[in-house]
Amino acid sequence: MAIGVLVWDLEVIGARSLKDKRSVIKSLRDRLHERFQVAVAETDHLDLWQRAELTACAVSAARVQTEKVLQHADEFVAADPRVRIMGTYRACY
Repeated sequence: MAIGVLVWDLEVIGARSLKDKRSVIKSLRDRLHERFQVAVAETDHLDLWQRAELTACAVSAARVQTEKVLQHADEFVAADPRVRIMGTYRACY
């Protein structure tokens, strides 16, 4: 069994309030979960309206599959025009 963790440090583009930010982050979180079957949580910068940290966790029988899911999730977030990735951290165990 392999467990993978991917953390994104994000800038929420155009957010002018916490309500704007939470709308974008909730949408992104829900879409990641639906499309890639990963657990996703907002893990830092909760009170900043232009920053967010999202953490995704994937589990599968093989490390290759876990890494593939996280790679596709990373590409998905990078393609979202509402956010800009400022940094990432990835680990697979």
